[in-house]
Amino acid sequence: MTGVKHMKWWGWGVDGIAFHHEDKPRLAPFVLDKVGLDITTPGRRSLQLEDLTIPPSRLSDQLRATLTKIVGQANVVDDDLDRVVHTKGKSVRDLIRVRRGELGRVPDVIVYPGSHEEVQEIVDACVDADAVLIPFGGGSNIAGSLEVPLEENRQIVSVDLGRLNKVLSIDDEAGLATIQAGALGPDLEEQLGRRGWTLGHFPDSFSHSTLGGWIATRSSGMQSDKYGDIAEITRGLKMAMPGETLELRPLPSTSTGPSVREMVLGSEGRLGVITEATVQVHRLPEVREIQAYFFPSFAAGLKAMHDITRSEANVTVSRVSDERETAFSFATQKKSGGVSKLVTAGLMRVLKARGWDLDQICLSFVGFEGSKGHVARQKGIVKEIISEHGGMNVGTGPGQLYDQKKFDTPYIRDFLLDRGAAADVSETAAPWSKLKPLYDNVIEAAENALAEVDRSGYIMCHLSHSYHAGACLYFTFAIADDSPEVLERYDVVKRAIQQTFIDSGGTLSHHHGVGVEHSPWMEQDLSPAGMKIIGELFAGVDPKQNLNPGKVVHTGRPGVSVLSKQPED
Repeated sequence: MTGVKHMKWWGWGVDGIAFHHEDKPRLAPFVLDKVGLDITTPGRRSLQLEDLTIPPSRLSDQLRATLTKIVGQANVVDDDLDRVVHTKGKSVRDLIRVRRGELGRVPDVIVYPGSHEEVQEIVDACVDADAVLIPFGGGSNIAGSLEVPLEENRQIVSVDLGRLNKVLSIDDEAGLATIQAGALGPDLEEQLGRRGWTLGHFPDSFSHSTLGGWIATRSSGMQSDKYGDIAEITRGLKMAMPGETLELRPLPSTSTGPSVREMVLGSEGRLGVITEATVQVHRLPEVREIQAYFFPSFAAGLKAMHDITRSEANVTVSRVSDERETAFSFATQKKSGGVSKLVTAGLMRVLKARGWDLDQICLSFVGFEGSKGHVARQKGIVKEIISEHGGMNVGTGPGQLYDQKKFDTPYIRDFLLDRGAAADVSETAAPWSKLKPLYDNVIEAAENALAEVDRSGYIMCHLSHSYHAGACLYFTFAIADDSPEVLERYDVVKRAIQQTFIDSGGTLSHHHGVGVEHSPWMEQDLSPAGMKIIGELFAGVDPKQNLNPGKVVHTGRPGVSVLSKQPED
């Protein structure tokens, strides 16, 4: 036994944890009204592992012997459960297909290395055998970055880095920590926290994603306004490449030609397997607080977040939901009573008396960290900005709830799939001047796409990461469809959203990566010349496409590997 734990093969998270609606009395009426779905019906039974037709492993005796010599027999695994777990990520496309039993090409073996040296030997062995190697962290990717090419006939080796999960060292003076790439978010934070440090990187997938996965997909965390995206956090790294090891020292800055560090960031396993990284860490703050605010409109909230970014405030979180997502948030609240219920009713009466349209209320969260004095000063600056844009502070209560539940959201997707709705997310980033028009265009495009496929659905949005020049808009959408054609209809909506990002001046993805889901828009995002540079970089390092082929550089449709040779339409 390797001791490495994994998520459910058929859904998000761990067994025994699931989303429930019974304690949220407003949710079922909301979903019925907005999506046309009755969530009070029992969820359908998922397939059991024994119901799946799992193709036999194609691993040769020779490659098995080589891998066993490198990592030991206990760390070379080809049982059915491990192979299915490592077949796909957690995109809605992945989950629908695996729940149908449509596994496609399954890895032939899972290898669990225990050191960088073992990873290097595995990479070299796979290249020598002309096998395909796919790095695996937490398995949480939703862009198809773990997708096995549909018609790949070579042996497929999934390299699971779960045993590489330790904080190796901390440079207290520089504020740098060297951490193995397979460390999950909770594990690395626990190890850092024991010594008074934090990485400050908390993506939605925090509980089930790894440092190496964050780097490979250019991840962002909920507190990136203060701590930066993973591209800023990562200062140095070590990566096993064919025939050699790349080692980048953790320098604060350098002027040594094109950045090799930047080439690795977002490379999704196409250049090698990241085994460790040296990252910026920060001392645990004395005070950590999230305040909630209401705005009379999404436009007002966007302007306030822009002004906060330009101000002297140094917040950790600047988030505002549109009225659609705010209504959904209200619908997911548990039943309140007593004083809490009276306070909520009283607040709504006050807002209505001020002339607010209660259907347009937008909920915002702003986070503060630091010393008591620093937090007090930041809150004062933000309070003034919020007031200038007609907003109102509603205290820390909603913020505490947000803090507690922020990693639970992905469980809702399984709940909806069980009852006949496909829910997904798409995120982008654009300059401040383009955000509101982009938002309006995406809402219109998604609703037109839903009308085109003649299905009920819902789309909502929040601003989640702010920068000097612009911000990230994070859209969540659902389509009510329990038919065999659900993926085809989902594609119409997904493509409409992605194309509108590009047409409206945004990027195809802010932090979920490219994989195969987003690669069809890469040329529009980067220009043909940009794609040529990336393609030649990958080809130069990996001419036989042994390293996670078909990702980032890709032609064809989302979810369809370039190697499958399937027609685009």
